[in-house]
Amino acid sequence: MRKIKKSRPTARTASLKNPAAASRAHSDQRILDAEKFLLPTYKRQPIVFTHGRGCYVFDSSGKKYLDFLGGIAVNGLGHAHQRIVKTVRREVARAIHLSNLFHNAYQGPLARKLAEWSGMDRVFFANSGTEAIDGALKLARLHARPEGLAASAVAPKHRILAMENSFHGRTFGAVSVTATEKYRLPFAPVVPGVEFVRFNDVADLESKFDDTVCAVILETIQGEGGIHPASEAFWNRARALATQYGALLIADEIQCGLGRTGRYFAYQKFSSKPDIVLVAKPLAAGLPLGAILASEAVAARVSPGVHGTTFGGGPLICAAALEFLKTVEDSKLLVNIRDRGAELRKGLETLAAKFDFIREVRGEGLILGVELSIDGAPLVASALQQGLLINCTHDFTIRLLPPFIVSQAQVRDFLRVFETVLAEAAKISSLAKVSGAAPTSQHAHAAAR
Repeated sequence: MRKIKKSRPTARTASLKNPAAASRAHSDQRILDAEKFLLPTYKRQPIVFTHGRGCYVFDSSGKKYLDFLGGIAVNGLGHAHQRIVKTVRREVARAIHLSNLFHNAYQGPLARKLAEWSGMDRVFFANSGTEAIDGALKLARLHARPEGLAASAVAPKHRILAMENSFHGRTFGAVSVTATEKYRLPFAPVVPGVEFVRFNDVADLESKFDDTVCAVILETIQGEGGIHPASEAFWNRARALATQYGALLIADEIQCGLGRTGRYFAYQKFSSKPDIVLVAKPLAAGLPLGAILASEAVAARVSPGVHGTTFGGGPLICAAALEFLKTVEDSKLLVNIRDRGAELRKGLETLAAKFDFIREVRGEGLILGVELSIDGAPLVASALQQGLLINCTHDFTIRLLPPFIVSQAQVRDFLRVFETVLAEAAKISSLAKVSGAAPTSQHAHAAAR
């Protein structure tokens, strides 16, 4: 498909062009119910999405959108993928949930496949990425705790080094290792023993690492922080220091793992492995599942009752996840990710040469960031009006996370529409400079896990 279908205006478009249409849109009872009864944790656009197909989603008016947000890195296979639909339909008629007091048919095979992909030894299934983070922090403290130490005593090796500009999730442990203050400070005092290191600053890492550190946690590619990859020098030094001091290296690959970079895991471009890897996002093709992948040395400290979950790793969820991994293999999607990612990056760099407010294009495969010198929120809103889903992180970085199945034609469609969005932004910026007025800013709907 070469053109994105245009249809009736969305609520956002209507509010700008037609107050009467805006009034009709805001009378949608589903939106009214959400605004009245949901906790106001998100600034949502007044649009109801009803279904998706492939790399497209559709709203309640029938308007079609090219999805380059992918449910924030979740929809690796796009929407309504036939293999996932078939698997879910089959398993929902068999067993949705079985207690973890028993085995089910898919946990073991899924754990084996993840171990094969990652080079790790053991797996624990959780319900989300942020739960996986919390579990990993517990494992790090447990691994470092001397045998026989009184339960009430603080272990000498208990400090955790996390990164500046990081984002690891919303649970209490996860926000404790999240540097961004707007996520962490409202809940202070948070979990003690955490210190932040400047990302990719080897000297700062060395100055804060000692024998009281039990773990260093980092995103192999910082996602919410603006698509910043870890440098090889920084990764290698973190690995060496963790080994030297008997600490764990924890790789948060919740957003960048499971194929998104064109490798099974982003850390596989380095010569050394972490001790713990955390995944979620695309793992169960849109169903909620996270996982902790650990080395045998970490697993050796775990015994029944130390950690657990009610819902994590149920048969329906694990069957979908296993089908996702097999689909990535069978359809050779890593090749598609690398090829489409290269085309997308080349196109973005061409646009960067045309628009001087593009500062940098960063990322790998199908996790790319376009850093701007202007506010990114109006670009997100303009793209939405034109039938394109993107979002903005840290106010100035457009984040692109298209499905792994994205086609060459869809990459071209994206670049065409995005160029139009950039041209509009350039025009507004020029007019603002001439008039001396600041361009109108709109809130970017930059969601995080």
